[in-house]
Amino acid sequence: MTMLRLDLNRLGREGSVQVEAELPVDAPLWDEGDFPWAGPVGVKLQASNAGSGEIVVRGAIEGVLARECRRCLEPVLVRFEHDLTAVFVESGASDTEDDEGVYVYDSSAELDLSSAVREEILLAVDPYVVCESDCLGLCSICGVNRNTGSCSCSSDEPDPRWEALRALKEK
Repeated sequence: MTMLRLDLNRLGREGSVQVEAELPVDAPLWDEGDFPWAGPVGVKLQASNAGSGEIVVRGAIEGVLARECRRCLEPVLVRFEHDLTAVFVESGASDTEDDEGVYVYDSSAELDLSSAVREEILLAVDPYVVCESDCLGLCSICGVNRNTGSCSCSSDEPDPRWEALRALKEK
C-alpha cells in the first residue's frame, strides 16, 4: 500500500525532503470521496523544516478524473493539476488549528501527508464538469441527448408548478 509518509528524523537531519508517489485508483485514500480516477495520481512534494516545529510542504498533484458532463451525462476525462501548500504544526506548539492550510501533527518518527493531500484535492476538484462549452444537454421532457439527436418536444408548454405564481401575476 502506497502511503505519503514523511520521515521526520530524515527531515531533521537534511532540512528538506522530497516525497513522491504514484497513488493507485483503488488506494484507501480515495474511499470516502467522489474521486473516480482514470489512472494513477502523481504526487510530488517538497517538505522543509521551517523552524519552531513548523513543516512547510509544497508540491503538485496530477491525475485524470473520469467524470460525467453535468448537462448531457456523457463520460468526460478531466485533467487534474493542483499546486499544494500546507503547513504542519506540532500539536501543542501553537494555537493555529483553525487556520486554513495548517495541519496539526503529533511528534513521532513519521508524518502521514495523506489526509492533507486528500483534503486539498477534495477542495480543488471542480464539481461542475461539462463535455463541451456549447453542450446542449438533455431534453427536460423526453431525456434525449440534444447533442446527438433531436426530439419533437415543445418547450412552449408551461411548467404546471409555476401556475400559482402565473395566476398572481395576472391579477
